[in-house]
Amino acid sequence: MMKSILVAVSTLLPFTTPLQAGTTSAPIDLDITVRTLNDSTRVNLAEAYRGKVLLIVNTASKCAFTGQYEGLEKLYARYKDQGLVVLGFPSNDFGHQEPGTEKQIQDFCRMTYGVKFPMFEKTHVRRKNADPLFKALGTAADDYPKWNFHKYLIDREGRLVGSYGSFTSPDKGKLLKKIKELL
Repeated sequence: MMKSILVAVSTLLPFTTPLQAGTTSAPIDLDITVRTLNDSTRVNLAEAYRGKVLLIVNTASKCAFTGQYEGLEKLYARYKDQGLVVLGFPSNDFGHQEPGTEKQIQDFCRMTYGVKFPMFEKTHVRRKNADPLFKALGTAADDYPKWNFHKYLIDREGRLVGSYGSFTSPDKGKLLKKIKELL
């Protein structure tokens, strides 16, 4: 009965996560090459970030959650030397809240929030049209982004250990606690 109630409630709340923090999955195939934001440099995620704790986030510049850029940057600055990397992937999939060019996105992130964590090309994250990275993450978590600033946490072995909705603050609470455990 309790499980039925939880399932019913989770379908009503678009920002809940079915993957419980602390559970792990098989390693995610991060042998995916993506282009850096507003640049032609291509990065193979598996090669570049092997052995790191990753927080992968779909972002948007004109969203009620855009202020999370500040928390993501603080998190990255504080823990990057311990092996945390925040990876941002701008997406215009929800409410057309990332309409700008990659140059406009880059300038906004740097000038408004001082973003220095790696940002990559504008992408699609919704289940139907998800790019290969978000398809792998969404499938592994059984939880595709339902809005901007959805976060996936991956441990040093490449296993997905958490999927966190937009309402989860990146730099405090349960997500920060889990990141500290992984570092």
